[in-house]
Amino acid sequence: MVKDIIVNLSVTKEGSVVGKYAVSVAAALEAHLTGVAFIYDPVVPISGAGYIPAEVIEIQREDNETAADAAIKSFTAATDQAGISAEPLITNASLAGAGDYFARMARRFDLAIVGQAEPEISSMEQIIGETTLFESGRPMIMVPYIQKAPFKTDNVMICWDGSRTAARAVADAIPIIRKSGRVEIVIVASDRGKQDEIEGADIGQHLARHGLKVDVHRISGGNIDVGDALLSHAADSSADFMVMGGYGHSRLREFVLGGVTRSIFESMTLPVLLSH
Repeated sequence: MVKDIIVNLSVTKEGSVVGKYAVSVAAALEAHLTGVAFIYDPVVPISGAGYIPAEVIEIQREDNETAADAAIKSFTAATDQAGISAEPLITNASLAGAGDYFARMARRFDLAIVGQAEPEISSMEQIIGETTLFESGRPMIMVPYIQKAPFKTDNVMICWDGSRTAARAVADAIPIIRKSGRVEIVIVASDRGKQDEIEGADIGQHLARHGLKVDVHRISGGNIDVGDALLSHAADSSADFMVMGGYGHSRLREFVLGGVTRSIFESMTLPVLLSH
C-alpha cells in the first residue's frame, strides 16, 4: 500500500502543477503527503573587480526565499481544501546538491512525485527527476508541466518489454492502479527477436490475478523513436496514466538516460510512473 508520499514543489512561477497533482494522488490513495520546497543557494558571477557584491547575493537569496514561500503557500492551500494529511517543508540546498538531497529523502517514502522540467525555464526539475529515478530506490511519478487533470487511472498504459526495470515498475504500480478501470499492456515490436513473454509467466495473466482488467497489445514502432511511438499510442488510446521502467546509469555523478526514458522525460503528455 502507498501511505506516505513526497513531492518536490517547483519554485517557478508556473510550478504549481506538480503540487496540485500530488494532492490529488494523496487524496485518491488516502496517503500522507510531504511537500518539499527548496531555497536554493545564490549563484552569482564574480564581478570584474574580482568579488561578488553583497547586495547581489542578498537580493538573490531573498528572491529564492520568496519563491519557496509561495510554493509552500500554494501547497498548503491545496492540501487544506482537499482535507488530506500533509506536511510542508522548506529546506536549503545548492543547485548541485538538491537532486541528491531529494532522492535521499525519498528513500523514506513509498512514492516520490516530481515535475517535468519546463523548456527554457528551469533545469532543476530535470536534475531532481533523474537523480530520484536512479538514486531513491522508490517508484517515481513524473508530472507533465502541461498537466491539468487530477490523478486518474481510468485507462492505464503499461509499457512492457520483459526487462527487469519493466517488472519493477509493474510491481510498484499495482498498489497505485489497483482501482483502474482498464489496463493496457503495450509491447513495441522490434526486429531484434527479443522474447517479450516468458512461457508460464504472462504479465497480462499476472495483473489479471490482481483483479485488474487487462488487454495486451503489440504495436509497431515503424521508423519513429520508441518513446514517440509509446506517446502516440497513449494519445490514440486516451490513456491517462503510464507505467514504464526507467533506463539509464550513473557515470561519475552524471546520469545518462536511456533513449526511450529520455524521450519520455522530454516529451511526456501524461503522468508517468517510472521505476529503476
